[in-house]
Parts: sequence; C-alpha cells; structure tokens
Amino acid sequence: MPDYRRNRVPGGTFFFPVNLLDRRSVSCRCLGVLPDHMHCLWSLPEGDADFPGRWRAIKIAFAKSLPTVEPRSAAMTSRGERGIWQRRYWEHTIRDQRDFARHFDYIHFNPVKRGLVEHPADWPYSTFRRCVASGMYPSDWAGAGDEPARAGERP
Repeated sequence: MPDYRRNRVPGGTFFFPVNLLDRRSVSCRCLGVLPDHMHCLWSLPEGDADFPGRWRAIKIAFAKSLPTVEPRSAAMTSRGERGIWQRRYWEHTIRDQRDFARHFDYIHFNPVKRGLVEHPADWPYSTFRRCVASGMYPSDWAGAGDEPARAGERP
C-alpha cells in the first residue's frame, strides 16, 4: 500500500483538487462543485495543519445531504463509504504570492476551460464575481474563452 505523505504546514495555504468517484456525474453542480471535481484554496489558522480532518468532515456532510442511490461494492458498504468521492486527494502547498495567484486564477478559469461557461462570471458557483466586486479582478478578465496568457498575472 502506498505511503501517502502530507505536507502539514501549520497555518499554511493549500490548493486542493478533489474528485468525485464517478467523474461522469452531473448531479452536483447545484451544490457548488464542477460536474466531476472541485478546487479549493485554503489558508489554515495559525498553528493548525489538520486539513485531512476538514476534508473528512466536508465529505461526510456532503454525502449525508444526498440520498443513497449510487452503486456501492460490498467493501464500500462495509466501510460505510458512499461511493461519491474518490478516496484519496492531492494537495499542493502554496509557496509564495505568485503561486497563490496562479492557483487562484486557475480555479476561476476552470469552468471556462471545461466548456461549462464562456466567461468566469457566468459560473454561478465561483468566487469570481465576489473577487470582481472587491477589485481583485477586472470584470472582463479572461473573457470569451481566452485562457490567461500567464497564469498568476492579472492585466
């Protein structure tokens, strides 16, 4: 069995792509995730490195909010798993402000890249419009399907 090592940095900032087990599922759009995955940027409180506990709680609460209709193997049923999320996830420790900006831009452009909308503001389950309102992005950032030329750098 692989030895999954987590970079637990108290107070660190992390980027997470988290996948649904059935990546063809489209039933989760209205709950704030893309059809088959979601991305998050988290900054943990000072002295706190427990992102695994947070992910466990999020996945459990999410699963409990949905009816049990997905197919499950006997092993999944015996472990109490729902068959919604992939068991593992990957995290990236944000190194600096440029790395943060690059991942921040990636998250906001992803619905466009996936062909779900034509402009980041069109995706209703994104923080993009809030970022425009606070002055972090111009309202026309990455419009009409044009991926940012240099991720992490805003016009």
